[in-house]
Amino acid sequence: MEPADRPRTIPIRPAPVRQEAPDGCSGAESYALMVLGDSMLPEFAEGDVIIIEPEGHATDGAFVLANPGGEWTFRKLVADGGAWRLDALDPRYPSVPLADLSSVRGVVIQKSRPGSRKSTVRYGE
Repeated sequence: MEPADRPRTIPIRPAPVRQEAPDGCSGAESYALMVLGDSMLPEFAEGDVIIIEPEGHATDGAFVLANPGGEWTFRKLVADGGAWRLDALDPRYPSVPLADLSSVRGVVIQKSRPGSRKSTVRYGE
């Protein structure tokens, strides 16, 4: 069993690659994910639903879904001089340096709390 103060790792496996998108859907359509863990508190709580725009414009300060080193993560994108890094909002979690933006797979454009319409927040507008 892991200690309560130790961050937990939740493996995420990618869906199988399809040759054709069903019903004419594009692979670049927005999709929803549920936030797991506490690394993005206080802005994003466990159970929040985030909408990812795969072809969104990744800018300094954007919340992104990335796959650095083969592991999926949801973090804040930060310009660091001539390089980039991924930061958790909770300082207990380490930053992840990026050589470039090739591992960024989408930008968070909306957050909602299930069961509460008034809690919807839009990003990047």
